[in-house]
Amino acid sequence: MASEIPDPPAGDGLSDPEEEEKRAAAAALEANQQPELRVVLLGWRWPGKSLTGNTILGREDFRLERAAEFCVKRETEVAGRRVVVVDTPGWFSSQDTPAVYQQEIVRGASMCPPGPHAFLLVIPVGMFTEVDRARVEEHLALFGENVWRHTLVVFAWAEVLKTISIERHIRREGRDLQQVVERCKNRYHVINNNIFGEHPQVPRLLEKIENMVAEEGGLYIAGAVEKKPLNQNVVERDLGARPKQNNTLGLVKNMEVYPPHQSGDRKNSKAETNKTQ
Repeated sequence: MASEIPDPPAGDGLSDPEEEEKRAAAAALEANQQPELRVVLLGWRWPGKSLTGNTILGREDFRLERAAEFCVKRETEVAGRRVVVVDTPGWFSSQDTPAVYQQEIVRGASMCPPGPHAFLLVIPVGMFTEVDRARVEEHLALFGENVWRHTLVVFAWAEVLKTISIERHIRREGRDLQQVVERCKNRYHVINNNIFGEHPQVPRLLEKIENMVAEEGGLYIAGAVEKKPLNQNVVERDLGARPKQNNTLGLVKNMEVYPPHQSGDRKNSKAETNKTQ
């Protein structure tokens, strides 16, 4: 009769597969961890982009009461890392971004030498249209095609989804949002903008950035930027934000902002015509 094989005694050197997997994940995380992370915020001119920067910093450093016209750089420390955050001027939903603002957006990447580890494309949860996709693509093109490899989508105000998962939201919004996420290699993060201080989602966001840096073999370095002609005919003034229609957040009132000189110019032109007649 075959003898029974006794169970191996405790401490015999055999490892638990689950424990080995945890140790391997911890080792990979430690290997990827950067002593400093530099990020550039990109997005529209309404609450979300700058507020996300404040959420990462854990304090209200970026002004929210009016749209920024210049890049602003701030830094903090999160989980032992120095984190540099550059907020850039936001772009408009239905109007061309003035040339000076486009140039300032591009300057944001040079404010954190030798280059940003990540561009955070902040998209508030809400309606995402074909126009929105076009706006994202034309503004990221200012940094060159290589920028997509270093871009991570951050969904702001995602708490309004309640029980709906972000994956379901992406599917529900259709191909325009899906194409943007896919161009970012399906790298995205959800953040609650109502929490300041020690935010539970911020360390995880930094881990995703570090994983992206490891996967892409380094940080973003400005190279041959695709230079698209800037619209020099746009009046270079603060045109103000033009919020999306039917925005589920209800953060701002829908209004159109037109250059104040237009109606007056038309009246003056008509008066001059009557005089000459």
